[in-house]
Amino acid sequence: MRLANFGTLVMVMYGVVATAAATTHTFYYEVTALKANPDGVKEKTVIGFNNTWPLPTIEITKGDTVLLYLTNGLKDSNTSLHFHGLFQNGANAMDGPEFVTQCPIAPGQTYLYNFTVDSQSGTYWYHSHTGNQYLDGLRGALIIHDSEPMPFEYDEEVMLTISDWYHDSHKDLMKQFLNKYNPTGAEPVPQNALFNDSRNVTWEVKPNTTYFLRIASVSGFVSQYLYIEDHEMTVVEVDGVYVEPTTTKSLYLTAAQRYGVLIKTKEVNPNKNFCFMQALDESMLDIVPAELELTGTNWMVYNKDADLPESFDFDYTVEGNEPVDDFTLVPIGKYPLLPDYDYQIVLDVEMLNLANGVNYALFNNITYVPPKVPTLATVLSAPKDQIFNKEIYGSNTHSFVLQKDEIVEIVVNNHDDGKHPFHLHGHIFQVIQKSPEFEDPTDYDENDHESFPDYPLLRDTVQVAGNGYMVLRFKANNPGVWFFHCHVDWHLEQGLAITLIEDPETLRETQYLSDNFKEVCDAVGMGYQGNAAGNTKDYGNLDNENVQPSFLPPGFTAKGYFAMFLCVITALYGLYTIFSFGNEDDATLSEDEMIENLKNILIQNNAFDESLLGSE
Repeated sequence: MRLANFGTLVMVMYGVVATAAATTHTFYYEVTALKANPDGVKEKTVIGFNNTWPLPTIEITKGDTVLLYLTNGLKDSNTSLHFHGLFQNGANAMDGPEFVTQCPIAPGQTYLYNFTVDSQSGTYWYHSHTGNQYLDGLRGALIIHDSEPMPFEYDEEVMLTISDWYHDSHKDLMKQFLNKYNPTGAEPVPQNALFNDSRNVTWEVKPNTTYFLRIASVSGFVSQYLYIEDHEMTVVEVDGVYVEPTTTKSLYLTAAQRYGVLIKTKEVNPNKNFCFMQALDESMLDIVPAELELTGTNWMVYNKDADLPESFDFDYTVEGNEPVDDFTLVPIGKYPLLPDYDYQIVLDVEMLNLANGVNYALFNNITYVPPKVPTLATVLSAPKDQIFNKEIYGSNTHSFVLQKDEIVEIVVNNHDDGKHPFHLHGHIFQVIQKSPEFEDPTDYDENDHESFPDYPLLRDTVQVAGNGYMVLRFKANNPGVWFFHCHVDWHLEQGLAITLIEDPETLRETQYLSDNFKEVCDAVGMGYQGNAAGNTKDYGNLDNENVQPSFLPPGFTAKGYFAMFLCVITALYGLYTIFSFGNEDDATLSEDEMIENLKNILIQNNAFDESLLGSE
């Protein structure tokens, strides 16, 4: 199959300076549901634009203005749109996360995303920020071309998205996931990995040609490895930031990360073709169903008449094959380490069962719960003497108020053995510490740590290792309300997020809520004045605010839940045994067969995690 969606191959001549005036791009998109079968295995209902899917790649140039009219054509769901990685400086209401910077867009309503990109270029993407809606396809690539010469040469440019893919709808999966019958919090396992919203894709290339390949992970959960047989990749961009060229054989992308790489093809046509491999990170999965193909094979095609090579397993652990370590990448311009922090936020990641039996994700024992009024609206409507009082933004929005231009340091201590890619809205950050994975939770010690890099990595999404830690630093110079959250969408839905209210005084002086903002709020029945509880008279009164479930009684720990879980399995097994021996067709089943059948039933209902029982 020809790679029809691998991006238009645009010839770009290095050294040509754009002289055209900034352009205004106007888009009219209606969010609609339609059928698609991107992996060739199962058709499902996807969410697209204007009754088409995949979504278009949006291309603009630095300095341009975007007017995107988003109409919700879904019958029974709200929606929204976030432009991942964009600073939205001066346009906080255009950022997109519902309940944070806007109200959800109700069916039949239109919201105008109106912003100018005046300081950024590179590889980005856009996606719904309503629940985990983008798992059903409401996401696409966004390219911001540089208006000035780029710091590297290439001949042709292509766009590639990679993602995981589920056959069931996000709504059905969420019902199974946030459920007391899933006490371990095991994430739903995807059915496939997609390569430009397809599988087994061919990419026709020319010899002696340098391609600039923009890669965006639009996954909702599982990270992926990428490797091109007998070719190297030179990393030149990370999350919209140019970096000093670094050559690697493979890449590792978490959900929401982007890389720009140069690929030089063979000088002489070899008259053969090469595998372009992608592989899901198996370590992120609690179980690996027999039907799941962890490895996907696509091809770089020099000769379309030649055979396509067989797929193979690429060992990323062999010395020389391992992916580039993003922590070692140096931004072009060598931006020095920011000064010591003025304000430090220490966040401990926990995955806990609360009193309703559901497994939640928490920072410092708080799981994010949306307020009754968008946090941005609270900032803009509160009395001036209240805007620095974090309490008015709600007990469960986990809000922190940042002063103008202060240096902010975020320390993430991961007390979970899973990996978490964290994304900060409105900023790129310096990554100044990033630990390896540990067997037991190990917190960052600011009095005993590795030396900070002189010129740290800059990006907007970075992964913390299991039981490890990372330290991020940025300057609070973009007034607004900004989300910081895990970009594993299941974990965001579990509440792994905080809210940063940055320089609220300047925000109030320079920004306001449009009539369109208020219309959208009215249509969904949500206020645009008041504190997190919707109280417009007494901002200190949070009665009836949205809060998390209570904690389990002391002593009722995860071990207690596990013991209860084993009791449930034992009871079910007893019932199953009685049923089997009472059923003539099943009377000949062995005990092992009955156990296997029970296990399959539990797995299908997300009620069993094989790894909990070990090998026996």
